[in-house]
Formats: sequence, structure tokens, C-alpha cells
Amino acid sequence: MRKPWMVGVLAGLLLLGACGDPSSGPESAPPPVPSAPKASSTTHQRPAATPEAGTGTEGEPNAEAGTGAGTPSPRSRPTVLYLGDSLAMENQKVLGGLLRDELKARYTSAPYSGTTLCDYLEGTGKDSLVPPKDKAAALVRTLRPDFVVLQFWGNAWGYTPCMDGITYDKARDKYFARYTADARRLTDQIAGAAGGDRPKVVWVLQGPDPMTPDRVRRVNAVYEQQAAASGDLLADAGKAVSPASARYTWSQYLPCTAYEREHTAYCTQPGSGRTALHIDDDYLHFCLVPTTTTPRPCPVRSPGILRITRAITGAVAAQLD
Repeated sequence: MRKPWMVGVLAGLLLLGACGDPSSGPESAPPPVPSAPKASSTTHQRPAATPEAGTGTEGEPNAEAGTGAGTPSPRSRPTVLYLGDSLAMENQKVLGGLLRDELKARYTSAPYSGTTLCDYLEGTGKDSLVPPKDKAAALVRTLRPDFVVLQFWGNAWGYTPCMDGITYDKARDKYFARYTADARRLTDQIAGAAGGDRPKVVWVLQGPDPMTPDRVRRVNAVYEQQAAASGDLLADAGKAVSPASARYTWSQYLPCTAYEREHTAYCTQPGSGRTALHIDDDYLHFCLVPTTTTPRPCPVRSPGILRITRAITGAVAAQLD
């Protein structure tokens, strides 16, 4: 195994513990796609609903880059709430732009880096990285969303206090049992907070993990089982960042899609026809600049983030047809 790979893995493990997020990108970052206006985002603050006259995301495609949803019907201006960990933190601005541009959605994001499902449960208070005002149920009561999108990699390193020290490496069966129970509790709390007008929960399936590939399979299975049990939805974003013939095989590079070839800022190696999903020293995050201890949305165009957020947007759009 090559030394650079080991260095990257060790760096990735440190990032998983801290779950920091991207800093400002280099000056050499590609210029914005034309006609892509700015959008606001929410980071570790009380989230406010995005204005109805939403804009696109800075440096990201507008509705021309659509998921195929077409023009939404009069009833399909959904209110979408996006919750999650550091992956959601880096994705939130791009997802908001796509949802607004393609579905005219009202959008609120409230991700917290380093979190897992239990952090968004009411009743976890002092042992949670999410304050009471930003728990899933609290936000559902305030915002009355049509969709609650949940994106969690599945914190497995003992970083999240509300997991009570249960980790994948030391107690796998206990870890999955707890994760399954938390998925059920979170679904129940969201439904209870909504009353009779229950939002659809969208469980985002995760991409490959090179260190513990079976863990991600089983985390995704938890999401699949919970969605089936409660009549909710899946967005297989992980498939969009996996090799076509190997859903759970991690790869730093994948062949450029047709959209990425057409929009060259997203095809990072046009000569070889492939694009980067991760930087060299971070196998988890998809933002193509290093993470820092100050969480924030990804500031540069990143193919992996666009692929993931397209999949989420498509899952929501499919329910509006």
C-alpha cells in the first residue's frame, strides 16, 4: 500500500473525529458558471426559512442542470428541511440552489458537523451537539416542511456524546441496534411534531467507505428498513459517487458524466475523462478544498457534491410528479 494512501487515511480519521468543514478555496478555483446568483445558508445558527423568491447557488448550475423534474405543478412548491452531519454541512448551499431552481422550493438547512441521528432527537439535551431549538421535531413544528431530508454518514468513532461511547469498532451489534432504534425514534418524533400533516422523510444513502465498507452497507440497510416501515423515501446519493459496476467500492476518481464534460469546471481531468470526488488527504468529504475546524458550506465547485445533491433533488422531485 502506497505511503500517500496511508497518510490520506490517517488524515481522514482525524477529520472524522473533528468533522471540520471546508475553508475558503484557493484563488485558482474555477470561475462561476454564468447566471448563477448567490444564495444564503445556515451554519450552526437558528435556521430561517429561505425566502420564496429563492436564488441559485453561487458557482453552481441553475435549472438547466436539472434532474429531469421539469416545471413543477402549482401544488409542488415544497418546503424542504435538510438536516445532517459534515456531509450535509458541505452540501447545503448546493442543495438549496438546486431545490429552489428546479422545484421552486422553500428551503431551510440546519446541519451540524460531527453529529449523528441521536443529536437531532429531543431529550438528548446536554449530551447532544445540536441545541434544543434545532432538534428535528422543533424545526418541524416551526417550519411545517413537506420533506425532511436526513443525511448522516453514521458517526462511528465515539465523537458524538449522545452515542454514549458506542462505537462500530468496539461493539458492532450494539452500534447497529442503537442506530436502528435512533432512526425509528427520530422518524416518530418528526411525525409527532407534525401532527396530522406528516412530512415525508428522505433518507440519504451513503457512498463507499474504504476503511469499513460493510459498515456503510449496514447503515444504508437501516435507512432502507426504516423508510419501508414508515412509508418514507430513499435518495441513493451514494450510488452517484460509486463506480457504475461496484456500488460499495470507494474511488477517488470516476469517469466524467455528460454534464461534467459539458461543464468543464466539473470534469477535473478532462484529458483522461475523469473527475475528482475527493482531495488526496480526505476520503470522506466531497469538497475539493481541505476541511477546517470552522464548519461551513463548500466554497468551490465539487463534482461529488453536485452528484449527491442532484440525487436528493431527484428523489424529492419524483414525489411531486
